[in-house]
Amino acid sequence: MALSARLVLASASPRRKEILAQLGFSVEDFSFTTLSADIDESHIAGESPQVFVSRLAVEKAQAGLEMTPLENAVVLGSDTIVVLGDTILGKPVDEADAMAMLSRLSGHCHSVMTAVALTDGTKTVTRLVETKVQFCQLSKQDILAYIATSEPMDKAGAYGIQALGGSFVERIEGSYSAVVGLPMVETRELLKEMNIL
Repeated sequence: MALSARLVLASASPRRKEILAQLGFSVEDFSFTTLSADIDESHIAGESPQVFVSRLAVEKAQAGLEMTPLENAVVLGSDTIVVLGDTILGKPVDEADAMAMLSRLSGHCHSVMTAVALTDGTKTVTRLVETKVQFCQLSKQDILAYIATSEPMDKAGAYGIQALGGSFVERIEGSYSAVVGLPMVETRELLKEMNIL
């Protein structure tokens, strides 16, 4: 049995699934299963964005480990947040919230933090990747048209860089795949550390 067959992705994100599948290119019969690990994603007062996103990634991995029927499973949890100044921008609760978020991001530089955690129940390894993203100036019409596509509604910061929202991104400093939701280099390092690759 391939070691990768023990791997579980605790995420329903099609983007994370796609990136993880790409990381197995060097392993014959690379495979993994997916499950959706629902956890309480509330922010704890006083918690820094870095600690917050790392905690959520670990909790998702741990929740996935409890849910999976696989023996000797290694579970990958990941979480992505958008941070503007001191404010964490999660997924918008409604269209008005998406409008407010995109209006705030317009013309400004923000941070996207993605944390990845792998656990087998005995050992847990994590990485945190921060990428700077510069937005161009958006008109109200741009924002309304984007919200009308529904793309922003399930994404941190109300945009997806890998799709229509990428047209608002002037430049990035750091990992593009981390902004999408799973940093390729760091995730590959963790998979090697846990003997999956």
